[in-house]
Amino acid sequence: MAEIVFWISFSLVAYVYFGYPFMLLAWSSLSGRADAKASIEPAVSLVIAAYNERENIEKKIANCLDLDYPRQKLQLILSLDGPTDGTEVLAWKYAPRGIEIVYSPVHRGKAAALNAAVAEARGEIVVFADARQRLDRSAVRELVANFSEPSVGAATGELILCDETGKEASDGVGLYWKYEKKIRSMESRIHSLCGATGAIHAIRREMFEPLPEDTILDDMLIPMRILVSGKRVVFDPAARAYDRVAAVQQVEYSRKVRTLTGNYQLMAIMPELLLPWRNPVFFQFISHKVGRLLMPYCLVALLLSNFFLLHGVYRISLLLQTAWYLSALVGFAIAHKPPSPRAPDPLAPAGNKESA
Repeated sequence: MAEIVFWISFSLVAYVYFGYPFMLLAWSSLSGRADAKASIEPAVSLVIAAYNERENIEKKIANCLDLDYPRQKLQLILSLDGPTDGTEVLAWKYAPRGIEIVYSPVHRGKAAALNAAVAEARGEIVVFADARQRLDRSAVRELVANFSEPSVGAATGELILCDETGKEASDGVGLYWKYEKKIRSMESRIHSLCGATGAIHAIRREMFEPLPEDTILDDMLIPMRILVSGKRVVFDPAARAYDRVAAVQQVEYSRKVRTLTGNYQLMAIMPELLLPWRNPVFFQFISHKVGRLLMPYCLVALLLSNFFLLHGVYRISLLLQTAWYLSALVGFAIAHKPPSPRAPDPLAPAGNKESA
């Protein structure tokens, strides 16, 4: 029994992280699909939902005002969701420059803010962006070009994570994000990817359905609704947004927990995603999204079953797993170690010391 559990768990982990990407590589190479993009300039509504973004809001507005898209065709909507840090004071200064502000005096959540903003959108295409990330000047133009293809209902751009030097991050988080983007790119070549990047994605306005106010992953629910309705969701690496890698590991951990929780909620809201005759990318959804949800259980089962198998290759497996988890614990301890108090500088003048 322990052997069966071990090998099933091992096979699922290997498939989700290695087998599925290699299968996509072969499948996308044979599909031969090449998305057609044409330079078009429909009316666009750029929507930004913001809560407490005092540190970012002016830079974001300046970034949007500098976009390479005809200003008379670009509606900029800032939906303020009951901020308490003065974000609205800074934002209102830009109303004379064409920033349309939708203001809620109470904090209701991002989904409600997006619903309120899209209700005011006049553009044929609605582009969604977050307050923190910087958009490339040509991002909207590149993203909109995908809608020259009638089969496309939504398009998502590429989020580039940068390190403290401004270069694309190559640490653990950066490498994992590159891996994830490669999977999305291959899924798009086959048919559609399973979701979008919250920092930069766009939809046809007539395809938007109001979101439940408790929605966790709007950037999953919106495109998956469009996908089930019969349109495609494509990935365009030419439409770029830039962000910094989280300096605090707790931030990245919280983001992962939110993503996993949001995927469970998504299936509760849209159970049809689990039906192959309703979901046109059922195989990709099960392999990519559902498979990731199963991974914690598979890893626990793999380790526990290994304790009952202490001979031959299983002994090596247990040693490797133990070393892996110990290194993770050490890394966790180092990341959460409180900073050491700075020793007083013996050369500092006595007059520079703070008085008691």
